[in-house]
Amino acid sequence: MVSYSNHKDDVLKRLRRIEGQVRGLQRMVEEDTYCIDVLTQVSATTRALQSFALQMLDEHMDTCVRTAVAEGGEEGDLKLKEARDAIARLVRS
Repeated sequence: MVSYSNHKDDVLKRLRRIEGQVRGLQRMVEEDTYCIDVLTQVSATTRALQSFALQMLDEHMDTCVRTAVAEGGEEGDLKLKEARDAIARLVRS
């Protein structure tokens, strides 16, 4: 079971809002919107994706990682490494 399965509809709704922001960017370019206005929307979309990623990471740590570490063994070590790698990717992006 994945960490977000209990509120999958909320997760999908959030992703649809982000998708709408990206479609809005496409529309802005098609309509030759002023560059700074497009960049402002890019910034808002980027923040929305970053916020979503942090939420997913938080849930992963609270469920998948916590469970694996409590059970111990190789699976716990693997989940911790996955989490560290995910955090590193988020920091670099």
